[in-house]
Amino acid sequence: MKVAVLFGGTSSERDVSIASGAQVIRALRQAGHQVVAVDTARGVLGGADESRLLSSGVAPLPPELQELDMLQTGNAAAITEAPEFAGVDVVFLALHGGTGEGGQLQALLDLVGIPYTGSGMLGSAVAMDKDIAKVLCRAAGVPTPDWIMAPVAAAEAVARLGLPMIVKASKQGSTVGLSVVKRPEDVDAAVEDAFRFDDEVMLEVFVAGRELTVPILADAALPVGEIIPEHEIFDYECKYQPGMSQEIFPADIAPEIARRAQELALTSHRALKLGGYSRIDFRLDDAGELWFLEANTLPGMTAASLFPKGAAAAGISFADVCERICRLALEEHGRAPRV
Repeated sequence: MKVAVLFGGTSSERDVSIASGAQVIRALRQAGHQVVAVDTARGVLGGADESRLLSSGVAPLPPELQELDMLQTGNAAAITEAPEFAGVDVVFLALHGGTGEGGQLQALLDLVGIPYTGSGMLGSAVAMDKDIAKVLCRAAGVPTPDWIMAPVAAAEAVARLGLPMIVKASKQGSTVGLSVVKRPEDVDAAVEDAFRFDDEVMLEVFVAGRELTVPILADAALPVGEIIPEHEIFDYECKYQPGMSQEIFPADIAPEIARRAQELALTSHRALKLGGYSRIDFRLDDAGELWFLEANTLPGMTAASLFPKGAAAAGISFADVCERICRLALEEHGRAPRV
């Protein structure tokens, strides 16, 4: 196959996306596929630029917003017209957050008729908006913590949600713009900080307990994983810095809880109209109840990422995962790969 791997972009998860792209490009090339490396903020990369960018790694904190603003010159539509795109069978989306995961790029690729990995435009947009995602999952019978959307008075938020509470940007990933608020006087500051990253902010009940995640591949649930972070929550640093979390696949939980998590993950995946693959995150409280937190339509594919670890627990190698994801995309878009 000829595969264009799109990564980078201008979201706050740019560094993570570059790391994902590096892993995917390496795996697909080792499997014998022709790969075009594309940073959606800069365009198709030459050999030297590709080598430099893909070896940069993930910093402990996301890029500064001013740094991302300087990259806001890319034209995703023009990228598909580059000579290197000729004959591309499928686009592997290794983007996280922003227009790459929120449905805009998916709509563009639909218009130009190029198959791409992951969910379609509608599912991508719905899952990225945590407010809508929680509404749909709750309607499908999946428990999710109570929440309200800003603007809301701090006193009202505390009365309705209690403390501690989660304040987060509604359409961001990797816990960018997320805070755990423990004092009423800190609510407004947390909301203001979250608004730096998004135009919608969610305030949500904090569920104490264990962090579980369920990868979905081809409408089947893979082994349930547990994340044990060094910090109070599985924040950006714990996600992407070595030694900052334990990620256990399969999770050391009762079989009935694992089955229930897989059932709820599949229900969530289908309710949000997701396709190809995804990862669904839950909290398991002290009473043994599972609570939907969010759905990831383009899960991280870095060396430290959860989705590849879940696949490995199911006996699927990283290279095989990447190839399966590409072939799923071709099937879902009604295409057959070239031999």
